[in-house]
Amino acid sequence: MQIFIADDQIQVRSAVRLRLEQEPGFELAGEAADTTGLLAGLVDNLVEVVLLDWELPGLATDHLMRLLRYEHPSVLVVAMSSHPEARKHSLAAGSDAFLSKSEPPEVMLATLRQLSPVAKDLDQYTEAPDQ
Repeated sequence: MQIFIADDQIQVRSAVRLRLEQEPGFELAGEAADTTGLLAGLVDNLVEVVLLDWELPGLATDHLMRLLRYEHPSVLVVAMSSHPEARKHSLAAGSDAFLSKSEPPEVMLATLRQLSPVAKDLDQYTEAPDQ
């Protein structure tokens, strides 16, 4: 799964990148710190999922979501925010999933696996056998 990280906080991008690099089936397609970088990165890279900081600088998120859906309809969007109350708004605006930045990395990985049939298939090789 090709994943693009769009977050203005370098610490968040670094932590997400590090965790994704440790997981089979996930590849980093690019990173951006604002909406301009995100939109340019989607043109230049094969991207399946965008991890989108809901407070990303640049375009208003409602406008950005409409633009993403129009120009990149096959790209899945996982909204991320430090504000759990953003969940409702992000899902109403069209994001495919929501992650609170305070959740552990395993929640992010589980969410990404739910979005990807390929990643789901990889789980069968990492799960403990039934006893």
